[in-house]
Amino acid sequence: MDMKALSERDICTKFITPALVQAGWDVQTQIREEMTFTAGRIIVRGRLHTRGKKRRADYLLSFHKNQPIAVIEAKDNKHSLGDGMQQALAYSDALDVPFVFSSNGDGFLFHDRTGLGGQTETTLTLAEFPSPDELWERYCQYKGIQPAARPVVEQPYYDDGSGRSPRYYQRIAINRTVEAVARGQDRILLVMATGTGKTFTAFQIIWRLWKSRHKKRILFLADRNILVDQTKNNDFKPFGQAMTKVTNRTVDASYEIYLSLYQAVTGSEEEQNIYKQFSPDFFDLIVIDECHRGSAAEDSAWRKILDYFSAATHIGLTATPKETKEVSNIDYFGAPLYTYSLKQGIEDGFLAPYKVVRVDIDKDLQGWRPSKGQRDKLGQEIEDRIYNQKDFDKQLVLEKRTQLVAAKITELLESTDPYQKTIVFCEDIDHAERMRQALVNLNPKRVAENRKYIMRITGDEQEGKAELDNFIDPESRYPVIATTSKLMTTGVDAQTCKLIVLDQRIQSMTEFKQIIGRGTRINDDYHKHWFTILDFKKATELFADPDFDGEPVQVYQPYSDDAPIVPEDEQDGALDMGVENGEEDEAVAGVETDWAEYDVDDNATWESDDVGGLSTTEGPEPRRKYVVDDVEVSIVAERVQYLGADGKLITESLRDYTRKQVKAQYASLDDFLRSWQDAERKQVILDELAEEGIFWDALVAELGQKWGEEPDPFDVICHIAFDRPPLSRRERAEQVRKRDIFNRYEGQARQVLESLVDKYADSGIAPIEDPKVLTLAPFSQLGAPMELINAFGGKPGYQRALHELEDALYQTPA
Repeated sequence: MDMKALSERDICTKFITPALVQAGWDVQTQIREEMTFTAGRIIVRGRLHTRGKKRRADYLLSFHKNQPIAVIEAKDNKHSLGDGMQQALAYSDALDVPFVFSSNGDGFLFHDRTGLGGQTETTLTLAEFPSPDELWERYCQYKGIQPAARPVVEQPYYDDGSGRSPRYYQRIAINRTVEAVARGQDRILLVMATGTGKTFTAFQIIWRLWKSRHKKRILFLADRNILVDQTKNNDFKPFGQAMTKVTNRTVDASYEIYLSLYQAVTGSEEEQNIYKQFSPDFFDLIVIDECHRGSAAEDSAWRKILDYFSAATHIGLTATPKETKEVSNIDYFGAPLYTYSLKQGIEDGFLAPYKVVRVDIDKDLQGWRPSKGQRDKLGQEIEDRIYNQKDFDKQLVLEKRTQLVAAKITELLESTDPYQKTIVFCEDIDHAERMRQALVNLNPKRVAENRKYIMRITGDEQEGKAELDNFIDPESRYPVIATTSKLMTTGVDAQTCKLIVLDQRIQSMTEFKQIIGRGTRINDDYHKHWFTILDFKKATELFADPDFDGEPVQVYQPYSDDAPIVPEDEQDGALDMGVENGEEDEAVAGVETDWAEYDVDDNATWESDDVGGLSTTEGPEPRRKYVVDDVEVSIVAERVQYLGADGKLITESLRDYTRKQVKAQYASLDDFLRSWQDAERKQVILDELAEEGIFWDALVAELGQKWGEEPDPFDVICHIAFDRPPLSRRERAEQVRKRDIFNRYEGQARQVLESLVDKYADSGIAPIEDPKVLTLAPFSQLGAPMELINAFGGKPGYQRALHELEDALYQTPA
């Protein structure tokens, strides 16, 4: 047998899998081949989206189901034994497995990350692959799991028979936690971004510890009633009769799983602290959901409960650990046992990416000072000082500012999808009510269709609170717009929320992340794959904070009152046409890794998502609030910010940034021209520069406005980086027509080439490089694609003619 002639799949089937079976691994329960473990990052262009390629390991080996311990990367026999090792190590990092193998069918290269072997990397024959028991023994030694603790660690996950299994990061969090508890660790912190399934993760942890009888009585604490009810009725349902919800300040010691709102078991009066009706050692495990909301504060009600049950194991769950001088989750729980960040969730395709539209209002930036003795709408004399953004809607109400904000929200909705679920975060309840009124007056037709199109959902008003469930229900169309202040910042599972409006000054990174988390859930069934943040209060400047870990894919800022609120790439179907024409390779700004690039499959489809005790505590003393109705406000001049390839905001001009990036790749104009001439596809060069953070759409639009006609990106590069006079696409096309370079072609072939020149003039280089262009008009009227290609003598002849056309288009003047 000639092994060099075998494919990678043949190597797996004929050599690697048989070696695993011979070593004692069970094909049905312990070996998973071609194991996909991410969903593929969602890539957004205009209002269309698709998914990037998923990460996939050739083999994942588990001792028990959902307890992986080894990964194998396979290569065909043209590669050396260790050629797959670095890729396998990258998978090992992601999947948290210590044993790493690479193979080309001749044997295995074994990399042992435990440090317990004789050396780190060892070459093995096919017959020397280690058995499951051998690797599990070494794994337990590595993790410090004693024989007495193994029944806990080996306790199976709950399986409802539906085939649902934990995502890879949930499995890591669950396994690490169970192993830590089995080792005797009694304070554990898990940090998982909003929307990544913290409650399901908590359920599997509790289930395994409870079923193994390592923990017999468990208390699950949350701070909002809706969270407790969602948990009891959904993820925790399998506990059945063993579970109860603590209500009416009563205690029944006959259950094993207790779910409680922390307010239900504490109170200001000593006799109200009914948790003391339990003995201090009654619970041996307490799980605190959203523990950033106060459990680590020394004087919080949560902390009193934790101190009382101090002998129990405490597990804290949060998307945003709180670290301040007064409050520290890490001081209490220790460093996070595992962190799955917003950024990683977006990279993996499990969380929705987002765009940012920033709107700066003149009075917010410049401030406003009343004239001497000026009185407000209510007749109050306004204190003489300069009022700025931190005062607006708290101490000073500019009614026309509220109307402007409402108008921009309405414009964005009407220009995109007027029925996309929208949360408007306001400064306080009064601001939320004024915003509701302004939106109602701007949307009379929508409100006439259904009065609940716009609702204020705040803690003080029952009618609005009653609509919260309808707002978060994907099947309920109304309410569409919810104005709120604090009520919906956390614990609200708004799966179909596509627009988050920030008209609230946010200074806390914890609160900012929680608010962003309202939009990060993906729902395929209801066309929710990405969302937009409309920011009026500079809250998104927190993206520049090093503590923020999930930057937007685009930042757009209107430059005047008249400028459209919708980002350029969403206007007039700009990118819809681009995708139809085959421009499917544009990279999205963000961080790439060697093995998780934002590649898109050739047959990827671009789709649109468009479809036609909860209380807020006010301060002890009401502030005096001035209401002014005659101060004009407007949107100020443009201040554009971009995202670089590292995901950080770029504040220098786009031209300067582009010049710097191009010159980093090409030392001179000759270097660039040589690379452009040699490129099999010109779009590849544009994509590579796009990966460095160059925004072609914005540059072409900006220069096209200045020059009067839309330029080719080739001319954008030559002009910005090398000061060469530009030509428009139409000028380049006209030069080709004048030179009559197609005189040796006739019939269909000549018609195709002339149509390609027209297509270039209209749409640019990318469409004519895509073979699918021959299926579109006007080519489809000339003949079938294969018929047109055969007019050139076959595909090689067509490719030659296309390259001649490109050479002519980009010919350098003598």
